[in-house]
Amino acid sequence: MSTASKLFVSELFTSVQGEGRLTGVPSVFIRLSGCNLRCSWCDTPYASWSPEGEHRTVDSVVEQVLATGIRHVVLTGGEPMMHKGAVPLTQRLADAGCHITVETAGTVLAPLHIDLASISPKLADSDPTAPDAWVERHKARRHRPDVVARLIEDSDHQLKFVVGSDTDCAAIDRFVAAVETELGAPLQADRVLLMPRGRDTATIDVNLARIVPLAMSRGWRVTDRLHVRLFGDARGT
Repeated sequence: MSTASKLFVSELFTSVQGEGRLTGVPSVFIRLSGCNLRCSWCDTPYASWSPEGEHRTVDSVVEQVLATGIRHVVLTGGEPMMHKGAVPLTQRLADAGCHITVETAGTVLAPLHIDLASISPKLADSDPTAPDAWVERHKARRHRPDVVARLIEDSDHQLKFVVGSDTDCAAIDRFVAAVETELGAPLQADRVLLMPRGRDTATIDVNLARIVPLAMSRGWRVTDRLHVRLFGDARGT
């Protein structure tokens, strides 16, 4: 069986979208396991630092998704863009009438069918601190404004930045400027979203207060983490 017909799936579940422009929309989430980055604050280490899951055929995943009756599908990870099987998966789902959001860090390009590219670039505060080879790999891979610009040119998109400290604000300004240089044009302000980092509501609230003035001063949008508020920091939500 070719790699294009297989997927390493960490989890597949139904919930409401908790982030971004489609917050609150009932969705099927397909989390693929494996990532080219190692964010220090990763909230899904079982799909990144220590990938877990099962190898499944594209056919079986499509069948399970369509059986839910839900037609908003979120392909996430890990980094879904690095999986060859994601290409036929997204095309099959699109052919069946599904709307597909792909959640990506914006470091890899692949010919997936994407209705909404949810791009979440990783800033310097994501750099791992463990003294191993991943420190330099992560730093070398995470900053790809050229890839982000291509995704923006090719797809409807949202550029979603996770904010957890005051130093993130200047880093976001620099990254947005780098993407605009690649595009040769300004970004649409309402496509830039700031989201509070946090795996509990108290931390989310602290960071939400931090990002509101920044978003308002630039015409950007604020997005919460609704799924954490509803279900806590739990798998399958």
